[in-house]
Amino acid sequence: MSLFKRLFTLGKAEANSVVDKLEDPIKMTEQGIRDMKKDLENCLKALAEVKALEIRSRNEINTEKDKAVDYEKKAMLLLQRAESGQLSADEADRLAGEALNKKAESESHVERASGQQLQFEKNVSKLGVNVKALRSKISSWENELKTLKARVKVASATKNINKQMAAIDSSDTISLLERMKDKVEQEEALSDAYGSIANESKSLDDEIDGAIGGSGASASDSLAELKAKMAASKGDSSK
Repeated sequence: MSLFKRLFTLGKAEANSVVDKLEDPIKMTEQGIRDMKKDLENCLKALAEVKALEIRSRNEINTEKDKAVDYEKKAMLLLQRAESGQLSADEADRLAGEALNKKAESESHVERASGQQLQFEKNVSKLGVNVKALRSKISSWENELKTLKARVKVASATKNINKQMAAIDSSDTISLLERMKDKVEQEEALSDAYGSIANESKSLDDEIDGAIGGSGASASDSLAELKAKMAASKGDSSK
């Protein structure tokens, strides 16, 4: 194996190693993100539920406060009617007492609901912090996942390039060039051989004509000779 091939084989192995090391973290990160999104969904649901309880407690506090004020007003009104003679003193005292008991109950509800609201507010604050932390982590992990996937693409592309380069054998290329060179030389020799055979097939007359640069008298010379013969023949006839 040539040094060139060994180097690219080494590069190929390193690229494969990088890809192998990155595949599991990517799958783990994807699963982690899915799990965290489920946790975030649960936290948001819990936050909404606790927030609803806080709102109900606040509404209950306001309602019971209004009731306490109303019962106090009713107790005062009962006593005023007893003073004006519209109601007997005993009946007014009894009803006013009951109204004040209701006021006390409402105030007790206010105190209880206030304690619950305070606890719900703390829970809402805590869950809100958890939601923000989960969202931040999910965003961070998603960015990390993008980075890992980009690294996998680069490593995969490097692996493919190294794979192609590793398949190139310089000795095979040289051998191919040598075979092409032998083929060309063989064709050139065959062309010379056919040329030599063509020269040997020429007749002796062809060689002579080729040496003197022509094939004898031209057509004009032959015509002049023929005319001379005809003139000579006429002269003999006239004698």
